Amino acid sequence: MFDKSSSSVSVSSPTGSTSSVVNFPFPSFLSSTSGSSSWFYTTLAIVASLLVLEQTVYRYKKRHLPGPKWTIPIIGQFADSLSPTLENYKSQWASGALSAVSVFNIFIVIASTNDYARKIMNSPTFAEPCLVQSAKQVLLPENWRVLRIAHTLVFLSGKSHVEYRRGLNSLFTRKALGMYVAIQDLIARQHFAKWLAASAANSKPQVIMWVARDLNMETSLRVFCGNHIPDHAFKEISDKYWAITAALELVNFPLALPGTKVWKAIQARKVALKWLALAARNSKAAMAAGREPECMLDEWVRDLSDPNYKGRSEFSDHEMSMVLFSFLFASQDAMSSGLIYGFQHLADNPDILAKVREEQEKVRGGNYDKPITLEMMDQMPYLKAFVKESLRVKPPVTMVPYTALKAFPIAEDYTVPAGAMVIPSVYPSLHDEAVFPESEKLMPERWLDEKSLANQNPKNYLVFGSGPHKCIGIEYATMNIALVLANAAVLMNWEHHRTPDSDEVQMIATIFPKDGCYLKFTPRV
Repeated sequence: MFDKSSSSVSVSSPTGSTSSVVNFPFPSFLSSTSGSSSWFYTTLAIVASLLVLEQTVYRYKKRHLPGPKWTIPIIGQFADSLSPTLENYKSQWASGALSAVSVFNIFIVIASTNDYARKIMNSPTFAEPCLVQSAKQVLLPENWRVLRIAHTLVFLSGKSHVEYRRGLNSLFTRKALGMYVAIQDLIARQHFAKWLAASAANSKPQVIMWVARDLNMETSLRVFCGNHIPDHAFKEISDKYWAITAALELVNFPLALPGTKVWKAIQARKVALKWLALAARNSKAAMAAGREPECMLDEWVRDLSDPNYKGRSEFSDHEMSMVLFSFLFASQDAMSSGLIYGFQHLADNPDILAKVREEQEKVRGGNYDKPITLEMMDQMPYLKAFVKESLRVKPPVTMVPYTALKAFPIAEDYTVPAGAMVIPSVYPSLHDEAVFPESEKLMPERWLDEKSLANQNPKNYLVFGSGPHKCIGIEYATMNIALVLANAAVLMNWEHHRTPDSDEVQMIATIFPKDGCYLKFTPRV
């Protein structure tokens, strides 16, 4: 029927002769003689179909929610996520109670209201914490494997999570906190001496972000591990841990290729787990030898050996290291953020700092060399109110990603698709003008009046989350920040060198002042 040797179209006549009905010369690159052109057009058709399918699926999942009408092919809103800003997130939150975006074909539903945020956090049968897409690679895949006997606290769900969490509650009792506060006090004083020496050697204001992170890292590791790891391990873990922070941005390049943020984070995790497993091994040996507990790990090991202990009592060194790493992950960046903003807020509000110092004088009677105790902390309501307010104004974590385990009917007119990322945002709840009038203003007094709007609406205070995955170490975290600031207030003066970026927010896994917070420390006479 077709003349395969010709570029024109012809048909056979009834008599068998061939006559050219159409004798139009096709371009050679369109000729069927070219096999490559056939592959080219097939590939083009497949790609076009996939792109159309991508847009169709996105529009189907998005439905009526605010958000881009169309998604950028393949990468979606990835470009916007490279340099996230608080202002952009505020615009997203303001677009609707629920809104949608897509990044690398990950469909994301963002919840901005308190009701929706709490509903996500309190619906473990529909959603579980997933942090960010890169977290499974960074924090070990087995942390998510439901069938494993041991998991880290952050990612379990259901009955296994309740039982596991109950077994760790003893690590945060008042007795345990009393032991930790002595370690925290000692480490803070040691680092303050270094800060003052550095300021004396260099009269210029210095960025506090990195030294504050070092202080917090050593404090956490000493509280968790005591002296069961060598001194140089603290520095190695601290130096490498920033790679983990950088890899846990909301959106990151998903493959752990050498040189990428995720790859660097995995190497940092390996270093941390190596030392934490050593700490577990040494702690087991110390407790078996009859020594008294000196850190969180010791308390845990001794609890597990108690004949009256109910629950699983055998954990390998690696399993214990994963639990400690989860605690470190949960505390390092969030507590560092809270501590840095605490210093900045006190420097920018000298009237508040004066009240903190006045309270310290009453509690300590001028004896600032005496280590702080838990009983002394009980007598510092204004300091505690300041810490709570500082964390409200600048919450270390502004949102917590979850994954929809199945279709999640979050609203009467919208169901989050199974497998989608659904993100409860905590920042809008903490800046709700109906609950926190002048929400951008730092006002510790909000928390000193039991009948205040703030105290009457505890559901809005989502700094530490809500539901079954609410932070287990709330008292530990707030106590650490308060203790450091209490000692700083009586031992040092500090001046904040403001820059154009002082009030700008750097958004990573947690938030920090964009300029790192420049402070100048001097001894307080």
